[in-house]
Amino acid sequence: MNQQTMMEHVRRQLAIDYNCLPEDFLKDEIIFTDAVMIDGRRPFPWRSPRIEMVAMGNAIIINASDDVMKSVRERLSGKSRDEVLGSTFFRGLSPYYLPDVENIRPQAFSAGFEFEMMEKSGIAELYSLKGFPNALHYHPAPLELAYVAKISGKVIGIAGVSADCAMLWQIGVDVLPSFGGKGVATALVDALTLEVINRGYIPYYGTAADNVKSQRVAEKAGYAQAWVHCNKTALDKSSFLSRINRLFKRKA
Repeated sequence: MNQQTMMEHVRRQLAIDYNCLPEDFLKDEIIFTDAVMIDGRRPFPWRSPRIEMVAMGNAIIINASDDVMKSVRERLSGKSRDEVLGSTFFRGLSPYYLPDVENIRPQAFSAGFEFEMMEKSGIAELYSLKGFPNALHYHPAPLELAYVAKISGKVIGIAGVSADCAMLWQIGVDVLPSFGGKGVATALVDALTLEVINRGYIPYYGTAADNVKSQRVAEKAGYAQAWVHCNKTALDKSSFLSRINRLFKRKA
């Protein structure tokens, strides 16, 4: 699979997720779409009211439910891409990464650690371990594969991948803090990425905009940012209630 084919698959999947056309991601404009649950969407939680934004290249897709679409359009219509991404309306942008499939190469495993690949049938025993939320519990679907790093038989790092949809498999990774900075996370993500590609699927990696360590792991493992996503906005009820609760606590 080359880079162009991979991007075509990704645009088709995001079009299902956000009720637009694959070619919309090649445009230079802001497109508003109705929030509809379409068969084949990635099984992430469906928030209500729903307001999600995805940006790729110069295109921005804003997907909103009927009850908030009018307010969303009033706030964002006529704005430029940079104004939308830099506005206070969207809170917490999350970059998503795809591997550079034409240049990615196997990396040497970190010396002094044991590494093991586990298939789906053997992963159940990992879920009881503490300290690996991104590798084990972040995914919307059960893990298909996992790469595990151990030292003296103790699990100190895990990279897991779930089949979020027909073609896109999402990777998450955690390394215990006392073993950070030794290249373990990068080695795990790199090895798992190549395994997923060899099986004919597209691995992808998501993180938070302020998680610099995670972004560096992605880049060292041969990934590059492909799109940005956000599902938290100024209209989000839970965010509003949280701010109100914090205000009353300060006054108490």
